[in-house]
Amino acid sequence: RDGPRRGFEEAVDRLARAGAVITRGEVPAVAAALPLSATVFPAEAYGTWAKEIEANPGAMFAPVRDRFRSGGAISAPEYVAAWQRLEQLRAAYLDATAGYDAVLLPTCPILPPDAKKVTEDAGLFASENLLTLRNTRIGNLMNLPGLTLPTGTPSAGLLLQGPPGSEAALLRLGAAAEAALA
Repeated sequence: RDGPRRGFEEAVDRLARAGAVITRGEVPAVAAALPLSATVFPAEAYGTWAKEIEANPGAMFAPVRDRFRSGGAISAPEYVAAWQRLEQLRAAYLDATAGYDAVLLPTCPILPPDAKKVTEDAGLFASENLLTLRNTRIGNLMNLPGLTLPTGTPSAGLLLQGPPGSEAALLRLGAAAEAALA
């Protein structure tokens, strides 16, 4: 876990030395939104892919298939309530990050896990998978575009996320950040 953290911190330091104004902080809406993914994502995934999953269940990695299938047990009222809460949290997130060009995160907070171990141990797969997807999940929940840049540290990327609809500005910012990181 030190590699991604170190790569991220070194990249942020290089951006600051290149003139970027860096403000560190937390956005409470993120912590409140992350648990909603357990309702929203499986229900959406199973609603989208149920026919394909059930037609050929062996084609999917079992832990992923089972997580998708769990969406079938989520009721419509639970799903709607989660989406309504998520909309409130999205507004709070956008309020908290207004005025910033981007939010910077490590692309992934952990090094790639041992593939053999995670395919043989469902508990290890679940914990490593959740960590692997954590920071990109923020973008999914908050409906944010993002791009990731190499930091120069193996398996450590710098994720830049902007507000919805800011893809062009984010690409310009990414080009500038990439030049500063080179």
